[in-house]
Amino acid sequence: MTTTRDKLETILARLAGRKDEERVFLRIYEDAARIAADAADARQRAGLTLGPLDGVIVSIKDLFDVAGETTLAGSIALRDAPPADKDATIVRRLRQAGAVILGKTNMVEFAFSGIGLNPHYGTPGNAADPSRIPGGSSSGAGVTVAEGTSEISIGSDTGGSVRIPAALNGVVGFKPTAHRVPLDGAFPLAPSLDSIGPLARDVQDCAFADAIMAGEEPRLLNAHPLVGLRIGVPRGRLFAQTEPMVEKAFEAALKHLSGAGARIVDHGIDDLLEAMADTTVTSSIASIEASEVHADWLEAKVAEIDPRVHWWIARSGKVPAPIYIRMLRRRRTLVAAMDERLAPLDVLALPTTAISAPLIAPLEADIKLYNKTDDLILRNTTFGNQFDLTGISLPIPGTERPVGLMLVARHGHDQRLLDIAASVETMLAQGV
Repeated sequence: MTTTRDKLETILARLAGRKDEERVFLRIYEDAARIAADAADARQRAGLTLGPLDGVIVSIKDLFDVAGETTLAGSIALRDAPPADKDATIVRRLRQAGAVILGKTNMVEFAFSGIGLNPHYGTPGNAADPSRIPGGSSSGAGVTVAEGTSEISIGSDTGGSVRIPAALNGVVGFKPTAHRVPLDGAFPLAPSLDSIGPLARDVQDCAFADAIMAGEEPRLLNAHPLVGLRIGVPRGRLFAQTEPMVEKAFEAALKHLSGAGARIVDHGIDDLLEAMADTTVTSSIASIEASEVHADWLEAKVAEIDPRVHWWIARSGKVPAPIYIRMLRRRRTLVAAMDERLAPLDVLALPTTAISAPLIAPLEADIKLYNKTDDLILRNTTFGNQFDLTGISLPIPGTERPVGLMLVARHGHDQRLLDIAASVETMLAQGV
């Protein structure tokens, strides 16, 4: 039988072999991971267990506090910040559940992009094709699970930063309802929108990690029947400019869901999306809140910050307070309207991203192309954060490059969404 220590040593040997070109991990906790692995093996020999994550190899995004070290958030600008005095809440809960925390994964600086580039520490190549982007901002999280150097990775999702790298690397990524999982000890991007979610090879592992991080009792999922499942497809602005390969995979998945007895209907939300776009026309909520988070060092350390990140944050620092306050008030009204709009459905279904992972080099060379691509990659996921929904990305098999199917459910319907996703996952595994 393979022990946890055996699994760990295999991964550590693999990482050691690429040490000089490592871009997926920014920190590796070899000694602490070995101690945790040995403890898990000792419990197993004694017939004891701390639960479903006991002995599971887990990595965490570089924005979660680990006691005694400075949290960098993918940046070099924070190197002189004081070390964290305690673990982030989710890190502590994972440790208490017996998870073996292997290291911290690379990310977009300050979590501000869906593409995944990082000029300071290098960009992790996509697990399916290293010349292509990994997706962001939890870039290393998507790659490590897909390549098998972690069994579960923990990311953050403010506009799609768990679901996008999951989709582009061919794994599962779950975004819970915001604030169900505590944000204590997580470096913020936008506190109104931030959520913490897992990436894994299957829905069940995501559900286990999610429950533990939320302080809930982990449970085995109850696969929701597909017969009679009410699926809405929000055709319109979220389907524009969809890559043909992505569109073909999505439509094939819908056909199989229909064949399994699901009731699929077009379900428009464009009026609400347009109202939210009008509400945030001055600037996004994420960038306005980020401008406050970084106000103390954004200009003083401009030379140390990725210009692609700095420009967006800096411009939003000039938005007047009355506009921002009205924006949040209007958002509350729109969140309630979206909840009412989705009430007749079980889930919305759409491609997680409109395109598969593009090549890295052209995006590094052309800022206009970078911004245009970033907008397109974030488009389908961002409304889930804006309207305070829960969502999950599932890989659609049999495509030339990884493609994600996203299911979105109402605020607070996390457990129901996971049960539905487990059934859809099984159907997808049978072939689309």
